[in-house]
Amino acid sequence: MQGPAVEDIQTRLIGLGYTIDEQEYTQKLYGDTTARAVASFRVTSGLDALGDVDIICWSALVDASYKLGDRTLYLRLPNFHGADVVALQQALNALGFGCGDVDGYFGPHTENALQQFQENVGLFADGMAFQDTFRYIDRLRHVWEGKPSVLEAEERTGFARAANVLEHYRIAVSGQDAIARNIASRMWNIASATTENSGMVLSEGEAPEGMDLVLELASDELPENAEPRPTLTLAQCNNLSKRISTAFEAAASKPAHLRIELTGLTCYNGTFTSSDAQTLAVRILDGVCAALSD
Repeated sequence: MQGPAVEDIQTRLIGLGYTIDEQEYTQKLYGDTTARAVASFRVTSGLDALGDVDIICWSALVDASYKLGDRTLYLRLPNFHGADVVALQQALNALGFGCGDVDGYFGPHTENALQQFQENVGLFADGMAFQDTFRYIDRLRHVWEGKPSVLEAEERTGFARAANVLEHYRIAVSGQDAIARNIASRMWNIASATTENSGMVLSEGEAPEGMDLVLELASDELPENAEPRPTLTLAQCNNLSKRISTAFEAAASKPAHLRIELTGLTCYNGTFTSSDAQTLAVRILDGVCAALSD
């Protein structure tokens, strides 16, 4: 084969460090050295060691070709994915803004970590990686490049595992007050951004039928005269996923019900921000996904 499509493949491979014969590249010719470079790239990408470029190989080649700063990164569906997202996640994790597994998908954990980083360096914390964010990350390259992830990152649920849980389970979430409803709504948004087949629903009043888990968020404690129910106080919980897993497994019948109290973490005097709500939403949803993935 010969032509612009071949040249595009060759240019990407050369950019990734593979060697292409100069004459083949000049003539845009899919020759022996191009086929060997493709086969080598396929092996590195976990694909069969063939010398041709099919749709899967092409997608992997495009992903691998992105460099940090090539495009604006933000949370969307489907998620951005590629080598530039990998570099962003590695930087954030090593700098102390844990975003979970370095999986190359710009999901809610990456957005949350990016917002915290932006706030930390004095940028507008919108969770969108523009050139101003990339300049700060590049300026700190000597600090994060080649360094290990912080421990917090290892406790976060990866994209694939979270998506699998959200697609497998039906989860209803509701809030009993304004702040709790805000957090519940953000959990639903994050779940929907993680996978278009999410089984999470936002409910008011009675949860829909067919649920596996019903979560009730509240900023206040249960009244003293209320009937006991499975309850988790988030501020006192250091092992959220295990607590949720215990409540889920202990339920006598489905759906399992769990009240998550936000006491001590929220207030109504104007100091509770949208960033706080997003952080709590990510934390709770991550705990749910980790609990149900075991």
